[in-house]
Amino acid sequence: MILTVTPNPSLDRTYEVPSLDRGQVVRATGERMDPGGKGVNVSRAVAAAGQRTVAVLPLGGAPGALVADLLDAQGIEVARVPVAGATRSNIALAEADGVLTKINAPGPELSADEQESLLETVRAQSVDASWIACCGSLPRGLAPSWYAALVARAHAAGTRIALDTSGPALLAALRERPDVVKPNAEELAEAVGRPLTTVGDAVKAAEELREMGAGAVLASLGGDGQVLVGASGAWFGSARVDVVRSNVGAGDSSLAGFLIAGGDGPEALASAVAHGAAAVQLPGSVMPTPGDLDPAAVTVTAEVPVDRALREPVS
Repeated sequence: MILTVTPNPSLDRTYEVPSLDRGQVVRATGERMDPGGKGVNVSRAVAAAGQRTVAVLPLGGAPGALVADLLDAQGIEVARVPVAGATRSNIALAEADGVLTKINAPGPELSADEQESLLETVRAQSVDASWIACCGSLPRGLAPSWYAALVARAHAAGTRIALDTSGPALLAALRERPDVVKPNAEELAEAVGRPLTTVGDAVKAAEELREMGAGAVLASLGGDGQVLVGASGAWFGSARVDVVRSNVGAGDSSLAGFLIAGGDGPEALASAVAHGAAAVQLPGSVMPTPGDLDPAAVTVTAEVPVDRALREPVS
């Protein structure tokens, strides 16, 4: 069982539009409403793969109730932590050329009692977990050290933990040595404080995160692929993608694929790449099923192309 923790979940509405013209009436060609948040997406991807998952979520108000109902309809167990504030609602506008515009609400502020209840719920639910995936931004009221406390508690209970967050929360958590961290290129550059222009730059940055405490680093480089840097070496993975429809949740799908495959080594990286590539070819934040995966389109190698320039460099 993979347990996910999403401190700031959301109700996500995605609209597909031909193009986004500011100040004009834009008619959507398609729409979806999904439970949102990075950890929620990981649970949805794990469930789509036919594996058991439990999502720990602080939920409040009508949007929170709808998030729980939507997850229940997908067969995902929800460990609900009631909070006084209403769960946030987000909007994503997906243009036909693949450009995505997101409007994310701040979400409720959690009280001290609600924060402790969230930690205690994770502890109680983690008994049968093979992995805990802690994902996303922290809501108002939670200090950057909150994820560090969660990592420490998980390790005290003997559970492996994967962390997908950024900024001060990521840096604070590294001192507790999370087993895996999963930054994207922008988050990786922010963590080391310098630009990334090549695959080699990303590998060096990942090695620095390991020196700061990460057991392994799974870094998403967008259309340029993914790198995995761990105790036994570094690998580079990429996949052929025919049409990009939406990258919403693609990184979360990658993390799910990585954990489903054991969370270690080139086989897990291949699964991560396959899940991410499948996700970007689906609408909105739809998570891929095994039938959507194309393992033959995936390449993983220990011969990392360190001199390859990133098509989307991070300054």
